Amino acid sequence: MSIADQDTSQWDATNFAAKDNLLRVVREEAEGFFALAEKPENWDSPTPAGHWRVRNLVAHIADTTEGYLERFETTRAGGTAEPLAPLDQMAVTADKRAQALSGAPQDEQMARLREDFSRAMKMFEEVNEQDWSNFLITHAYMGPVPAFFYPIGQLMDYGVHGWDLREGLGLPHFLSSDAADLLVPFMFVLWQATTDVSRLGDESLQVGVRVSGRNAGTYRVTVTDEGMAYEPGSADDLPVLIDFDPASLVLTAFGRTCSGTPYGDLDAARKFAGLFFRI
Repeated sequence: MSIADQDTSQWDATNFAAKDNLLRVVREEAEGFFALAEKPENWDSPTPAGHWRVRNLVAHIADTTEGYLERFETTRAGGTAEPLAPLDQMAVTADKRAQALSGAPQDEQMARLREDFSRAMKMFEEVNEQDWSNFLITHAYMGPVPAFFYPIGQLMDYGVHGWDLREGLGLPHFLSSDAADLLVPFMFVLWQATTDVSRLGDESLQVGVRVSGRNAGTYRVTVTDEGMAYEPGSADDLPVLIDFDPASLVLTAFGRTCSGTPYGDLDAARKFAGLFFRI
């Protein structure tokens, strides 16, 4: 079956119809991560995630997952979960929290992470169609977001940090097509949330972004001193069109690679690429 023949609703995580497919991909990415992280010889290996080693990735994902569990529970009980920090302070805050957990023995950390994952997946499985898009839970760094964003968050963690783990080990590998396709729409949200308008200068910027895959599309992106906005549409009249495949878009948005093929004004493309802070 070609990509064009596939049911696109299965790849739109905002759609409840995609829930089972999304959770399947999260499980696959998590199991791949566990299989490498639990090997003693890999535990202290460096990764492309800044100064983090494999043990720090494990601690970070455990901390994040436990935050999801607590936030769901608090919100279900009628309370309001408090944010931890603004998004531009996420890297520092997440690092401090991960470092605080990283000293535990490997077997303890892995058992903790597997238990956290099992609890989180059960929680996601119990989310009904009404709550999938309408039940809002305050994210630690991004404010109130719908329930579907949390399994996407797990896919970001296990998918991107799984890539970090494999890359750090020097393995021949790729970011999986299933993970990348599901994450594509959220990369525009990530860019929007991590735009540093102080890097823009005096003039606004417009670029086109085209991405292939199951969530293929062309977008018009505008950056002003008020931030980044995007909408689907033709980019024929814009100074540059940047082409991405799904994996290169995800890895670029997360600051792991500088990918994409710009057609047109290379200076505009470079300026766009330099507008975002890393989380």
